[in-house]
Amino acid sequence: MRWIGSLLTAFSMYSKLRVPQVEWSNQNMRYVMCCFPLVGAVVGGLVWLAGMGLADLPVGPQLRTVLLVLLPVVLTGGIHMDGFLDTMDALASYQPKERRLEILSDSHSGAFAVIGACGYFLLDYGIWSEMTPELLPLAALSFVFSRVCSGYAVTAWKSAKKKGLAAGFQQASDKKTTCRLLLIEGAAVLGTMCLLNWKAAVAAAGTALALFGYFRFLADQKFGGITGDLAGWFLQVCELGMAAGLVVSKYVFG
Repeated sequence: MRWIGSLLTAFSMYSKLRVPQVEWSNQNMRYVMCCFPLVGAVVGGLVWLAGMGLADLPVGPQLRTVLLVLLPVVLTGGIHMDGFLDTMDALASYQPKERRLEILSDSHSGAFAVIGACGYFLLDYGIWSEMTPELLPLAALSFVFSRVCSGYAVTAWKSAKKKGLAAGFQQASDKKTTCRLLLIEGAAVLGTMCLLNWKAAVAAAGTALALFGYFRFLADQKFGGITGDLAGWFLQVCELGMAAGLVVSKYVFG
């Protein structure tokens, strides 16, 4: 029952999919980060199905690409993109850590959030316009792996705030069990990607792990720890980077 509560909490928080509502208690939040990658599995699976289905429809490649780029945002309600935008404003402020954390909590969007959103979606569109049917299953799995990394950071890293979404999940979680399961989930995802196409998998995973290392540096040096907004920023950047790695592998390895 504890796991079901955590699963439903994860889907109700990190997706727009309709699930039975449960109480936001410490018990139901205990394994939310373990279930977080399952949200990515559903998002990735629907993106993969949409990509295969759109290929059979009489629409142009531009419209297909736009729909595939927007689908994850629609399915998640934009919660991770919201964190990305807040982080872009905070990073562009060049303020001390305390002020950056205040900017993360500000509900208003600044100019750099708008610029960041435009740049992100343009780059995402360009990358996904190069995605082939053979790479689509690996791209779908990237939505799972990005959440494995993001969930691990929220669970294991120092929190920059005593209060907030990330701090709440971290305080309520069973850290040892969650970290172990996330590592198992991550290994399973990478193993599956390697079975599908090991060269493309190495390119995508290498990009993701490099970004994860940079994320650790950025969180520690610029903000003094992890927050929910930073986790959302990383998730968006990781998905973009893994998709780029897959596309680059197509040209490097053929």
